[in-house]
Amino acid sequence: MLLDYSNLITGNAQNSKFKVKIYQFPIGNWELGIGNWELGMENEVITHHSSLITHHSLLITHYSLLITHHSLLITHYSLLITSESMDKSQQTLIKRTTNWLETHWVTPAYGGWLLIIFGTCFFGAATNTMAGWLYVISGIIAALLGLAAILPMRSLRNLSVSRKVIAPVTVGDLLTIELAIANPTSQPKTLLQVWDVLPSELGKPVTTPVEAIVPQGVHHWIYFQPTNKRGIYYWQEVQLRTATPLGLFWCCRSREARAKALVYPTVLPLTNCPLVDQIGTEDSVELQSHHRSHSAMENLTRSLRPYRLGDPTRLIHWRTSARYGELQVRELETFTGSQEVFICLDSSSSWQVDNFEAAVIAAASMYFYALNRQLNVKLWTAKTGLLSGNQAVLEALAGTHAGEDAKVAQPPYLPLIWLTQNRVSLDSLPPGSRWLLWISTLTENEAAQPVMSSHPGTGFVVDTAQSLHQQLQLRVGENK
Repeated sequence: MLLDYSNLITGNAQNSKFKVKIYQFPIGNWELGIGNWELGMENEVITHHSSLITHHSLLITHYSLLITHHSLLITHYSLLITSESMDKSQQTLIKRTTNWLETHWVTPAYGGWLLIIFGTCFFGAATNTMAGWLYVISGIIAALLGLAAILPMRSLRNLSVSRKVIAPVTVGDLLTIELAIANPTSQPKTLLQVWDVLPSELGKPVTTPVEAIVPQGVHHWIYFQPTNKRGIYYWQEVQLRTATPLGLFWCCRSREARAKALVYPTVLPLTNCPLVDQIGTEDSVELQSHHRSHSAMENLTRSLRPYRLGDPTRLIHWRTSARYGELQVRELETFTGSQEVFICLDSSSSWQVDNFEAAVIAAASMYFYALNRQLNVKLWTAKTGLLSGNQAVLEALAGTHAGEDAKVAQPPYLPLIWLTQNRVSLDSLPPGSRWLLWISTLTENEAAQPVMSSHPGTGFVVDTAQSLHQQLQLRVGENK
């Protein structure tokens, strides 16, 4: 663009000229040039060339539009999130209302809602037209709805539920759960749904349909629930649900049937376990002398008593029996080894979940290995203290968890097998003890630190990448 303003100059100066030229003025990225002008006065010419003034307005406008666009997107997403949260809250409110109506009264099924709408429409039409047959239809629909709402509640009124004792299982086995639904009335109960509300850790609620329960009869329901995690599970609610006989309204009522399921940890079949075999070997000389002092007394007669059915005939003392005229049996001195094995699980410390489960499996496996070796073995946890007996030990191991409150005193200051993830606790073990240490993989600093113990060579660090079964059967130092 070129504009010539030389004809607009006025003044008294002679031989003067004033020309302004603007070369470019585009929209956006525009350049305003005031230059190439010459001012001459009295035969002297002063020439000046000005620099271009550049302005980029379109870029600023472009960025402002982008910012506006992003703000609109953020507003849009915030509105979407708000609408989703409102939809979830509304759905939750509707679900709670429906469940409350179903468990305290009745709630309409899909067919029930349709019939309610039709009845309302017929009643509205009858009110407007004053047609008698419309009143009759709306009245019949209302009576049918009332009957369909009352009968399901009456159908569930007298039913009772009982449950058999659940046998304990090991992780991976199936729980056998048996329920009995009794109908003590003189009328049959038909078209039921039975829901056993299991704890969430064990699984989802299990349901079964029941076609009919005869008068004075009992319906038995047996199902099998898989187990993936050890534990002691309690639950008590069984729900009975029906829409009989018309299927227009659902009614649900709860019955109390207490249940307790024991899921024991896995017990590994160990052919040998050096940690158990070598416990207390530092005191072997003292133990051998203790054995010798009692071996001389073994098989000696301690007392005599009358013969009882089932006593071996080799124990009958014939000379005394002839004197008293009845059979007398010898009671012998028996020697019971005084060596005890204490398997202690450091359950009050913090653990990684997988490590603690492996420690529980190791404790159960070593306990039953020592029991099969006829050793006097006991289990210690921070919650239960010292325990002995198969059922008590398995139940304690099924119910223990990491970080539980220590409700008992520390284990006895005797040689023991210590299972822990706290490496600091290894320094306070009694002499002759053995230990198993798990390293947390969540902390790199802990995994990188070497294991320092005041009892070197008496235990090892469990490698989670290898088989626990094989590591328990290796001698200390062979797994390095």
